[in-house]
Amino acid sequence: MGRKKPRTPPPVAPRRREESFHSPFQDLREQLRAMASAPPPPPPPAPAAAPRPGRLSDVVAQQEKALFLVEMAGITPLPKDPRGRVDKPQQPTAGRIFPTDDLEALADLRDLVEGRGAFTIQYTDEYMEGIAPGVDPRLAQRLHRGDYAIQAHIDLHGHTVEGAKVAVDHFLTSAYLAGQRCVMLIHGRGLNSKDNRPVLKEQVRIWLSHGRLSRLVLAFATAPVTDGGAGAVYVLLRRAPHFQKR
Repeated sequence: MGRKKPRTPPPVAPRRREESFHSPFQDLREQLRAMASAPPPPPPPAPAAAPRPGRLSDVVAQQEKALFLVEMAGITPLPKDPRGRVDKPQQPTAGRIFPTDDLEALADLRDLVEGRGAFTIQYTDEYMEGIAPGVDPRLAQRLHRGDYAIQAHIDLHGHTVEGAKVAVDHFLTSAYLAGQRCVMLIHGRGLNSKDNRPVLKEQVRIWLSHGRLSRLVLAFATAPVTDGGAGAVYVLLRRAPHFQKR
């Protein structure tokens, strides 16, 4: 019986290299090197500056202006009026300039309380004059002679008594505030009035010597014949406080 050949063991497959286990820090060195060589990241944007007071209103105004220009695009402006622009005159406030009867009564009462005496009056058909308390009587004579230059005048012909009162008050107040000293009122002789009485002349004498207007007047006297004679009166005004400091 033959001898058995020994069995050759099957070839052993080469043992594969055992796969490495999970290592999260294996590439850390390479990552650090990459980060060191990479350019630095850009700085974060600066925070927007808070709007300054009033800036918002400027922006709104600019937007409104831009919107207006857009809306007006293509509009042809009107030709300029060769006559120019005429502004509407501002009418004085009646309650502030023209006194009422109650205000004049209060002014008379105030004069009485403060011890202000009445005007010294001379009155005839051809001549009248009035002197404020404490004023040299010769001032009226100089006024009547025309020693003072007339700076403004007003003609009351055609006015009713009520209209003349308003006109005189406005005229004298404006002259006083403007620093004018000597003015003339043309009241007429009253030849065409009822009973041929110089109604406006009598009223002018009362207005100049009583109430609020009397506080603006130093003296008044009938104008000389060359300036209307008995139909006109010169009025010498006090100096307004804002002109006394100059």
